[in-house]
Amino acid sequence: MAYATAKKIDQSKIPVVDLTPLRDGTDPKSVARALHSASQNLGFIYIKGHGIPQKIIDDARKTAMNFFSKSDDLKKAVCISEKHRGWLGQGGAKMKAGAKADLKESFIWGHQNLSGDIVDDHPLRGQNLWPNQLPTMEACSMTYFEHAHQVAHQLMRGFAIGLSLDENFFLRTASRPLSRASYVFYPTQPADMGENQFGVGPHTDFGVLTVLCQDSVGGLQIQDLNGEWLQAPPIEGTLIVNVADLLSRWTDGAYKSTPHRVVNSSGRKRLSIVLAFDPNPETRIDARDVFGANHQPKNEPTTCGDYLVWRFNKAFSYRKNAI
Repeated sequence: MAYATAKKIDQSKIPVVDLTPLRDGTDPKSVARALHSASQNLGFIYIKGHGIPQKIIDDARKTAMNFFSKSDDLKKAVCISEKHRGWLGQGGAKMKAGAKADLKESFIWGHQNLSGDIVDDHPLRGQNLWPNQLPTMEACSMTYFEHAHQVAHQLMRGFAIGLSLDENFFLRTASRPLSRASYVFYPTQPADMGENQFGVGPHTDFGVLTVLCQDSVGGLQIQDLNGEWLQAPPIEGTLIVNVADLLSRWTDGAYKSTPHRVVNSSGRKRLSIVLAFDPNPETRIDARDVFGANHQPKNEPTTCGDYLVWRFNKAFSYRKNAI
C-alpha cells in the first residue's frame, strides 16, 4: 500500500503575485494582468503582499489547534448546524460518489457584524457556533476572517480589471456575503490506508474564490490540464488562492477551476485556514454580464445561493437530514 503521489511542480506553473501594487493603488493593472494570466492556466496563484499580519495568522492557528485537540464531547457541543456552521467531524465530507470519506475534520464560521448578529435568510447563512470553553476563539477567528475577506475583495477587483470590467464588477452585490471560513485539520495519514484515501479527495471548490493559508507541512496536490498531479508546497509568507467553480462559470470557463486534493504523508498533523469568498445569495452568475449580451454561454444563468445549496447537498452527509 502507498500514498497517492504527485510530481514536484515547475514553479512557473503557479506564479507568485505581489498584491501590494493593487492594494496601494500604485500599479493595479500589472497585478491584474498577472492574475488574469494565471487564472487561465492552472487557476492557482501564490499571493504575497497580502496584508494579513503574521500575528493574526498565528493567533488563528493557535486557537484552531487548541480546538481540534479537545475531546469530541466538547466539539459536539458546536456540531455542524443545518446552516453549515460549527464542527464537521472526520468522515463528514465526501467529494464524489463512491469515494472514501475524507480524513479531515473542520470548523466552519461565516460573516457576522460587530454585535455578533447574522442575517439568517438562506440555507447556508446562520448563527456562528462558538465553544464556551474557548472564549478567545471567536475574536481570533473573526479577526482572521475580516482580513482574509479583504484579500478576497482585492483579488476580485484585480480579476475585474484583468477582464476589462469595472473594478467593482464582482463586488456589486457583496454586502451580505455567503462567504465562510474554515479551520481544516488533517491527522497523520499512514501509508497503509492506501492510495485511494485522502485528507480531502479530488474536487474543485464550489464557490467563487478560495483563499488558503497553508502551514509548513504541505500535502496540497493540483491536477494539471493533462491529468497529472503536481505538488503545491507552501511558500513562506504567501497565501495560495484558486479560482472556484462559480468564477469559472461566470467567465464561461476562461478562468479555470482546477481539481485538487490533500495527501498528508508528512507524519505530522496539518492545519489549513480557508476563506471561501462568495457574494450575496441573489448574485446572478451569467457569463453574458462579463462578455456581452450576444455571448452564448455554455451554462444557463444561476444564482450564487442556488448553486451553492445544490453543491453542498451533494458533498456533505449531514445535509441529507437537512434537505
